Amino acid sequence: MSNLIKYKDKEPLIHDSVYLADGVNIIGDVKIDENTSVWFNTVIRGDVNYVRIGKNCNIQDGTIIHVSSYGFSARGEKGSPTIIGDYVTVGHNATIHACEIGDYTLIGMGSVILDQSIIENNSFIAAGAVVTPGSLVKSKELWAGNPAKFIRRITKIEEKLLVNTPDVYHQLSKEFLKK
Repeated sequence: MSNLIKYKDKEPLIHDSVYLADGVNIIGDVKIDENTSVWFNTVIRGDVNYVRIGKNCNIQDGTIIHVSSYGFSARGEKGSPTIIGDYVTVGHNATIHACEIGDYTLIGMGSVILDQSIIENNSFIAAGAVVTPGSLVKSKELWAGNPAKFIRRITKIEEKLLVNTPDVYHQLSKEFLKK
């Protein structure tokens, strides 16, 4: 069973088509758009700021998504929300903290994306990468390492992976709903 938890006057707003696996906890000011899947034992906490997750995303098992009340966002807002675009893949056990992630982006397993980082559309963060606070990952770049750094432009095969993976997870969530 998953838990939607009110925090102060804010309740999660989850589109009816979203798949929430067992053990998911979503707290506070969180909005998730259609056809997104959130997998086992993920925590999404919008307490001191807000979280927005677009459509057709897949937030894989054990991921932690949080926000910050510190500083100012790239949008000039007090603190740093977490904003995830459409068709984003977040790999198992990633930590996404107070940052912005563009459409058709893949965040590899075990990656850490830190405060006020901006990951532009069609980007690829390798498994285990640690993207330091305030980093800018430009469109079609592959970043890897700890601390993460630009490695190269993504390949055509990787571009296809960015587009294909959200659909694979959407189909998988439908199979889980049948059980």
